[in-house]
Amino acid sequence: MIIRSLLDTDLYKFTMMQAVLHQHPAAQVAYRFRCRTPGVDLSPFIDEIRAEIDALCTLRFADDELAYLRGLRYIKTDFVDFLRLFQLDARYVRLEAVPGASGGIGLEIEGPWLHTIPFEVPLLAIVNEVWFRHQPPADEAEGLRHLQAKIERLQALPDCTVSDFGTRRRYSHDWHAKILPILRDGLGARFAGTSNVEFARRYDMTPHGTMAHEFLQAFQALGPRLVDSQKAALEAWVHEYRGDLGVALSDVVGLAAFLRDFDLYFCKLFDGVRHDSGDPFEWAERVIAHFEQHRIDPRQRTLVFSDSLDAELVLRLHERFGARSKLAFGIGTNLTNDLGPKPINVVIKMVECNGQPVAKISDSPGKGMGGDPGYMAYLRQVFGLPPEPVSDAD
Repeated sequence: MIIRSLLDTDLYKFTMMQAVLHQHPAAQVAYRFRCRTPGVDLSPFIDEIRAEIDALCTLRFADDELAYLRGLRYIKTDFVDFLRLFQLDARYVRLEAVPGASGGIGLEIEGPWLHTIPFEVPLLAIVNEVWFRHQPPADEAEGLRHLQAKIERLQALPDCTVSDFGTRRRYSHDWHAKILPILRDGLGARFAGTSNVEFARRYDMTPHGTMAHEFLQAFQALGPRLVDSQKAALEAWVHEYRGDLGVALSDVVGLAAFLRDFDLYFCKLFDGVRHDSGDPFEWAERVIAHFEQHRIDPRQRTLVFSDSLDAELVLRLHERFGARSKLAFGIGTNLTNDLGPKPINVVIKMVECNGQPVAKISDSPGKGMGGDPGYMAYLRQVFGLPPEPVSDAD
């Protein structure tokens, strides 16, 4: 099995799932897979992927896993009690070969949000590992050399931290497990931990994560008005965590719209903001200026960078902003899938909630995603964004 524990996922799946249990347990959603890398055909491996999904859906939480979750200060007892009964259901997943589709397959998840939210990360990890099983073998020695070179570069960081955010696009489960202790031992206090809950538990690391795009996307259908959907999602998060997990995601409908909604109230309530698309230098300048405009010292807030990072970009960002704000870096594919074979860029995004379309509009061309081009155009209009040709409605 590729996935051997339901903890083998990103922390924010659990934090969002808890909020869904408490606030929107009846919400119905749909997700869609997309491969952004041209020329990838996953259809020959569809039976292998399906078998891994079936195996995933046999897993249950073990008592020691539940005890670990219960020990996290922001995880509540009733949520752990719910997880004791939880099991993923393969009936919520549709997988088929689709000639001409991105990646050559159609992969959709549809059902209750509470019961489908954990699928995304393990499904992407499965797709990646199955794909790389059928590529020319990787050179682990080369991968370790690459990793050591990154560690040596990152050792120059004096006062900020790097975390592993690489579960969904890793080369394999076993490679991921192998490199994390090397990162911890090589970087020392500069290595803050991992987004992967299984490995955080195994290696006594700190698990990291707050919210993903889907949480704010869902409120496009759950909130009172579309134009207020980001504010409604942030309010719901504050209500659930009361000051914990205080990093807000900034690019669900673009940074400009986010900053309009992220007023003095939210500037005071949240500890920081996460970057996931667009030019990171421009983003940081605008976020710092926004805090200063609201009389918030940006040195008391954290800028979290998590988009396509490598060691060199981390160092450049630290040089520019290290004295102006607290910084944290989440490095994904460049840590967990750098063994020679070219990584593939695969995503699963929410496209519908309670029968209504929802979408992500990115600050990077090609990273937006929605199932309804008309809705994408309407979303841009409501949030005052310029029109953009739709190229991701497949």
